[in-house]
Amino acid sequence: MYSIAVRELCEFSAKRGDLDLRFTPAPSAQEGIAGHALVAQGRAEASASYQAELSLSGDYAGRLVVRGRADGFDPARGRLEEVKTYKGRLDRQPEAHRALHWAQLKVYGWLLCAQQGLDEIELALVYFHVLKQQETVFSERCTAAELRAHFELLCQRFLGWAEQQLAHVEQRNAALQVLAFPFGEFRQGQRALAEAVYRGAASGRCLLAQAPTGIGKTLGTLFPLLKAMPGQRLDKVFFLAAKTSGRQLALDALQRLRQAGAPLRTLELVARDKACEYPDRACHGESCPLAQGFYERLPAARAEAVAAPAQLDQAAVRAIALAHQVCPYYLSQELARWVDVVIGDYNYYFDVAALLHGLTQLNDWRVGLLVDEAHNLLERGRKMYSAELLPETLAEARRGSAARADPALKKALDKLSRAWTVLARAQTEPYAVLPALPDKLFAALQNCIVVLGEHFSAALDDAAHFKPDPALQAFYFEALQLARLAEQLDSHSLVDLSLAEPRRSARSVAKPTAAATLCLRNIVPAPFLRPRLEAAHCATLFSATLQPSHFYADLLGLPEQHVAMDMASPFEASQLQVRIHQQISTRYQHRAASVAPIAALMAHQYTAAPGNYLAFFSSYDYLQQLQDHLATHYPALPVFAQQRRMSEAEQRQFLARFDEQGRAGIGLAVLGGAFAEGIDLPGQRLIGAFVATLGLPQLNPVNEQIRERMEQLFGAGYDYTYLYPGLQKVVQAAGRVIRTVSDQGHLHLIDDRFARREVRALLPAWWRLDGA
Repeated sequence: MYSIAVRELCEFSAKRGDLDLRFTPAPSAQEGIAGHALVAQGRAEASASYQAELSLSGDYAGRLVVRGRADGFDPARGRLEEVKTYKGRLDRQPEAHRALHWAQLKVYGWLLCAQQGLDEIELALVYFHVLKQQETVFSERCTAAELRAHFELLCQRFLGWAEQQLAHVEQRNAALQVLAFPFGEFRQGQRALAEAVYRGAASGRCLLAQAPTGIGKTLGTLFPLLKAMPGQRLDKVFFLAAKTSGRQLALDALQRLRQAGAPLRTLELVARDKACEYPDRACHGESCPLAQGFYERLPAARAEAVAAPAQLDQAAVRAIALAHQVCPYYLSQELARWVDVVIGDYNYYFDVAALLHGLTQLNDWRVGLLVDEAHNLLERGRKMYSAELLPETLAEARRGSAARADPALKKALDKLSRAWTVLARAQTEPYAVLPALPDKLFAALQNCIVVLGEHFSAALDDAAHFKPDPALQAFYFEALQLARLAEQLDSHSLVDLSLAEPRRSARSVAKPTAAATLCLRNIVPAPFLRPRLEAAHCATLFSATLQPSHFYADLLGLPEQHVAMDMASPFEASQLQVRIHQQISTRYQHRAASVAPIAALMAHQYTAAPGNYLAFFSSYDYLQQLQDHLATHYPALPVFAQQRRMSEAEQRQFLARFDEQGRAGIGLAVLGGAFAEGIDLPGQRLIGAFVATLGLPQLNPVNEQIRERMEQLFGAGYDYTYLYPGLQKVVQAAGRVIRTVSDQGHLHLIDDRFARREVRALLPAWWRLDGA
C-alpha cells in the first residue's frame, strides 16, 4: 500500500487554478508554534475533553493509506479544528489558499468519523493572528457521507499516480540490489570510503569522512548510498553541494549509474533567479503567463517529467515546463516529491525555510544525505543563520515613493529610524557587542514588519502587475530575517553594532539614516544544523579537508554518535616535492619585505621546471605587489592574475590558460577564492603551487569577539577562529597540484610558521616536508 500525508494528498488532488504567490506576510516557525499552543491552551481551559494533536489515519480501497495529525477535537461539542496562523489582513487571503485549507480539514473530518463511527461532525477552520492574538473562525457542519465522498474523490485522483510511483520504486530497488560499480574496480581509497558510507547507512549514523582529492569522492559516496537504499527503505537521497561544479560532478556520476542499469529519477534544483522565465513579472496568474492556470497544466507536465528517459537537470526541466506552459522553478519544486535523488545547494536542506527539509518533515521521509565539500558548510551555515540591518537600506526605503504616499508606512519607518539613530549616537566605539537586541529598536522593527506586510498585501490587490519598490522590499526581507533569528538568540550568535562607513549601491542617492549596521551574527551554526542532520536517516559529510574532526563536529553540530574517518591517500610522497621556506615571513608587517624573495623564488622555480603554476596570496593588494615586482624585475616570466569580481566567463578564461602543453606560466590568485578549490587541473595543466600565507582570517574586532566566544564555548579560541580555518584553505589550495596517481608536482609553503609543530600536524600525512 502507498502511504501519504493528508496535506500532500490535498496538495496533489485539490489544488486548482493559478499559481498565486502574491506577497503575504507569514509567521515565523516559532510564531506559528506559539500560536498553535495558545489556541490549544485556550481550548483545554474551556473544555476538559479537548484533544490536541490528534493522530488520524485511514485507507482507501485497501491500496492507499492516508495519515495526518489534526490540530484539535472537542468530543463534547463534536467539533474538529484546523488552526492556521497568519499575519496581516485575512480578507486578502487568496481564495485558493482557503479552499486548500478546507480540503485538508474535510479529509481529517472523514478520518475521524471513520475512526470513531460518527454520523456527522462540525468542522472549524480557525485563523489565529499571531500578533493581535485574535481568532477568526469559519465553521461548517458536515455529514459523514459528505466527507467520505470528498475523501474518495481526492484519493481517486491520486491513486493512479500512487500505483505508478510504487511500481517505479519496486523497479528501482530491484535494479539497485544488483547494480555493479560502473568502473569495475574501485580506486585506491575509494573502496574504503564506499564501505564507510554503506555502513553509515546501515547503522543510521552520521559520517564525517576526510577523503583526499583524486579518489572519486562523488561516485564513491553516491554508489554505496544508492546500494543501501532498498535495504534501509530510503525514500530519497539528497546530494548537497556548495558550488555549481559539485552539482555537475554529481549529475555526471548519476548518469553513469543510469547507464549501468539504475532506473533513477534524478533532479537538479537551481536558484529561482536562474530558472525564472519572466523576472520582470509578479508570481501570479494576472501577471505571469506561466503562473496562469498552473495547477490545471501541472499534471501533464509532472507526468512527462517522471517518464522522461533523461535525468531532470536544469535544461530538461525547463524544456518540459515550457512545453506545458508552466513555471520551470515551481515545476522543479513539485518534482522534488517524486524523484529518487535530488541535487542542489546546501540551502535546500539546511536553510531556515529549506524546501527539502520541509518536505522530509511533512512526508516523514527516510532520507540519506550526502554533503559535498563539507568544510564549506561552516561559513555557509553561519550566513544562513545571520542577519543584518543596513542603514542605507532603511534610508532608501524611507525616500521611496511608496513610503511618501503611505502615511502609516512613513510613520513606522520614521519611528524605526529614530530608535536606530539613538542607538548609533550612544555608540562610542567603532565596533561593539551588545548583550541583546535593544528593546525599543526591536519593537519598532516588529511594527515595521506588520505595516510593511499590510502595505504589500493592499498594493497587490490593487494592481495585477504590481511590483514592489525594490528598496522597500530589500529592507523588508532584512527585517524579517533578523526578527526571525532574534527569537532564537543564544550563545551561538553575537549581536553587534558597527559604525563603519555604510555601504552604498551605485544607484544610491540617499544619505544613511544612521551610521550603524546592526548584525545578528551566527558563529556556531551547530544548534541549527544538528536538527537537520538528525532528521535524516543517515548523513555523510565529506571533503579533502576536515582536519581536525572535532572542530567540524563541534561547529556543524554532528550527532554524538557520529563516526569520523580519515581515508588513506592514494598518492605517494614522491609525487609532490614540498618545501617550507621558513626564512620568509608573510605576516602583515613583513609583507613589503617578503615581496622580493618570493618573486625570486617563483622565478627560480619556473626557470628550473617550466610549466603551469598557481601562486596564492592572502589579499588582492598583496597579489598586486607581487605582480608589479615581477613585471619590473622578471619581465620575461609569463604571469597573469585573478581580478576582483571576475564573471564566470572570465574565470573560465583564466583556467583555460592552463593548457595540457604547460605553457601558461604562473597564475596569481587569492587564497580562499574561486581558484583555490573546486577546480581540476590534472597532468601538465598544473605542476606546482606557491602558498604565500597561512590563510589566517584577518585580525579585527569581529574575529576577536569570535575568538573570545570560541574560548568560552570550546576552550580553543585561537585555534577555532584562526588556525584551523586558515590551514584548511592552505590544504585546499595545495590540493590543486596532485589530482591523479600519475601526477608529479612542486609545492612551496612560504612562511616560517609552516615549520611549527602544531601547523605541520594539520597538513596531509602523506606529504614529506622539507625545510628551506
